[in-house]
Amino acid sequence: MKINKNKLIKHLHVSLLGVMATGATAALPDWSDAGYLNGAGLPSASSFTTNNNCIVTASELSSGFGVYANDGADDSAGLQAAVDYIGANCAGNYQNLSRIELPSGELNINTEIHVDTSFLVIRGKGNNPSASTATRIVFTPSNDTAYLGMSDFDLNDLTDAGGGKGGWIWPGRGAFRVQTRGVHSSYANSYNTAPANRKDFYEGSVNFHWKHKNVTASASVGDTTIKIQDVSNFNVGGYVWVGAANTHKMYDQQNVQNADRINMHMRQQIFKVLAINSSNKTLTLDKPLEFDLPVNSTGDGSSAISGSYNSRAVALTMVEGVGFENFYLTQTGPSGYTAQDAKHNYNNLDHQRAMMGIVFKWAANSYVSNVRTFMTGSHPLVTEMAINLQFENNYLEGSWNKGKGGNGYVRGSKLWRSLIKNNTLRDLRHLTLQWSASGNVITGNNIDADINLHGGWERNNLIENNTVAVPYHHRDCNPGCGAGDGTWYPIWWAAGYHAGGWSGASGPRNVFFSNSMSKQTSEGGPFEPYGPYGNNNNTVYQFGWDANGEGSQWVHLALGDELISTWTHNETKDYTALPNVGVNANCTYSGASLVSAVDAISCSGSGSSSSSSSSSTSSTSSSTSSSSSSSSSSSGGAGGCVNFINLSWNQKTEINVGNGENCIRVDRNLAGNAIRFWDSDTHSVCNFRGVATSVNGSGSLSINSNYINSSAFSGTVVMLTPSANENCPYIKVQAYGSANTGSSSSSSSSSSSSSSTSSSSSSSSSSSSSSSSSSSSGGGVCASYTDVAMKTATEITLNGGTNCVRFPENLSGNTVQFWDSESNTSCDFRGTVQAVDGSGAVSITSNYKASSSFTGRVLRLTSSAGNACDYIRVRAY
Repeated sequence: MKINKNKLIKHLHVSLLGVMATGATAALPDWSDAGYLNGAGLPSASSFTTNNNCIVTASELSSGFGVYANDGADDSAGLQAAVDYIGANCAGNYQNLSRIELPSGELNINTEIHVDTSFLVIRGKGNNPSASTATRIVFTPSNDTAYLGMSDFDLNDLTDAGGGKGGWIWPGRGAFRVQTRGVHSSYANSYNTAPANRKDFYEGSVNFHWKHKNVTASASVGDTTIKIQDVSNFNVGGYVWVGAANTHKMYDQQNVQNADRINMHMRQQIFKVLAINSSNKTLTLDKPLEFDLPVNSTGDGSSAISGSYNSRAVALTMVEGVGFENFYLTQTGPSGYTAQDAKHNYNNLDHQRAMMGIVFKWAANSYVSNVRTFMTGSHPLVTEMAINLQFENNYLEGSWNKGKGGNGYVRGSKLWRSLIKNNTLRDLRHLTLQWSASGNVITGNNIDADINLHGGWERNNLIENNTVAVPYHHRDCNPGCGAGDGTWYPIWWAAGYHAGGWSGASGPRNVFFSNSMSKQTSEGGPFEPYGPYGNNNNTVYQFGWDANGEGSQWVHLALGDELISTWTHNETKDYTALPNVGVNANCTYSGASLVSAVDAISCSGSGSSSSSSSSSTSSTSSSTSSSSSSSSSSSGGAGGCVNFINLSWNQKTEINVGNGENCIRVDRNLAGNAIRFWDSDTHSVCNFRGVATSVNGSGSLSINSNYINSSAFSGTVVMLTPSANENCPYIKVQAYGSANTGSSSSSSSSSSSSSSTSSSSSSSSSSSSSSSSSSSSGGGVCASYTDVAMKTATEITLNGGTNCVRFPENLSGNTVQFWDSESNTSCDFRGTVQAVDGSGAVSITSNYKASSSFTGRVLRLTSSAGNACDYIRVRAY
């Protein structure tokens, strides 16, 4: 879309319907209440009932409900009966959770299990399918469960004589479904006469928005009171869904084509009711509206889209307090296909059985923890109208359907204030936030697909501390299509012109912070850092936000005077600096997480003065990482330095010197160590020449050739000054040796802007770190040390089970993650991890473990007796 400059300026200064930035600081939204019970953490042992009548043990599941492991029989009816038994007999709460304990071995289900009982946890014995003690659930959808007669892929092809449509069960059936089965009175007869495989069309109809009350007075963004036709069905403390009717003015500002404009509620949110005024027919909400709420589709002065359409409020019947823990879930595949066939196949291989793993619809304060999925029919986890969910420590791998109709995601749709934390995703299509999703936090995940802002006015979400490495063959392309028309990058943003085909543009303030992102841009090529947004620095990247200081309003991404019509082929452009617009990069934070940032965000004054490193993906060898500069003043004695480039020890790093304002900062004193410089590999058009000088120590070096090194430096900060008339800012540098971390003031801030993830030829995001013998760090017995940069997933090799991992800063207040190695899959390390120079210990007994209990910098890994595996992957953040 070409627009003139005056129109663009007007576009940038229009405050779009739907912008609201509440939060702990003026600079950012408040994410502190994301997750189960508003961020209180997953249930502890004391949260579960002691009433044995509300605990169905594995043996009782067999004797009382006919569920036997390893017998090959369909266990669906027995599991459903156990859920229904708890629902009929146990009135729980968040401190009195009931439990169904699944047995070890294999269970088989052929139909969806309806978990409409609140305050119930379904717990298995483990998620490792190779372990005899684990719980393995195999879902083989029966013909009554499958979408027989459906085209590829449209649920509305399925109908019922009573008027029901398959679209009413959107997003689709699953192995487990957390949702009320309540039927609206107007559908009672249709439900009673429907065949068994159509009854679920009507289940949950008590929440259908077209059966509920119209808004009768317009409200504005920031308001906490709305006026509706009738408040009699609402209760104080209950949940209410509020949806704002789409309008032409809304669509105009999103640049959505006229043919794609429909009557619906793109802007929506779930609230709790704080107060009810029966006389005025008003509801007081627990949070401010994040969008304007016109009475109807013409309420903002727009003409009708296709007849007038009302904004609405629904008194929701929610299922609360449901948890899934510690089991393995898979779906039987289509005949003639293997999991490898589906790996990078973005078709639907079995569209009539495109079933979900676990569905959360009209659900609150529920969770999935330590579950492993493998080859689900479609999405392993999917939400639709849900709030305060938590998905943590799960391993989600593969799908039989990743094609048309939106299949094969971890899908956060109509999801509010939820937490997706410390999960591993493999061989899926996307991790999405979409359809008005807001206030969510995606953190600490390891992903080989794109983080996808899929459209529909998703807003105010935080994506931080994730490792994303996207392979070349992760692309919107079918097998055998040759070069294709593009390849997905680590971030996807919905432009209104393109995404209007299913929803609309992405909304305001979707924030990316401290992520390590890389992309393989050619078949078999290296994984290259995705900059600037994934360069693991301390810049706060706010997508869909103006660049006037900390920002105040939504803007569509634009290149010069042209709004982008699609993200495809625009993924590597820099939208942080004029003339381009759309990403605010004016704020920085030196801490580990923006969730707890409080008032520590620092923002510059004007978008016109903000700058960023080049956003194009740089080409680099597998041994080289790329690091962007970040503004800081935390390194004492660093006179003359405007920006610091934090180097990981022993890591060859491509840098941009700028005009001499950039300084190199390392996490230990250079005294007794060495530093070396090469001409840049990624920018071969010119060669930096100049002087390197220690800022807070001693030593200097003239860089006058394509390679030079020195062991004469001390201190932790080195300034690079170009020679007169020198205009080449590119150089490669490495600091190396075996000395301890220095005690200078710069060491404490080293994690705030660490270099981006090293390139790798594998699909893993992990970097590889070599061990260096030393005896100078901490106490305890360490045969060798492996130095690991903060926020970087690193493959390490133990030395007979006695290796120590050394980090550049104290682990107090940080989290350490451990995974099975991806580069050495022949065995899995099992053993213990003990702090050497601080406190804390954990046992590694599964394919993933995380702990926030460590202090000190050095951890010793010791193999269990009989465990001969020396390979493991580690990350601290």
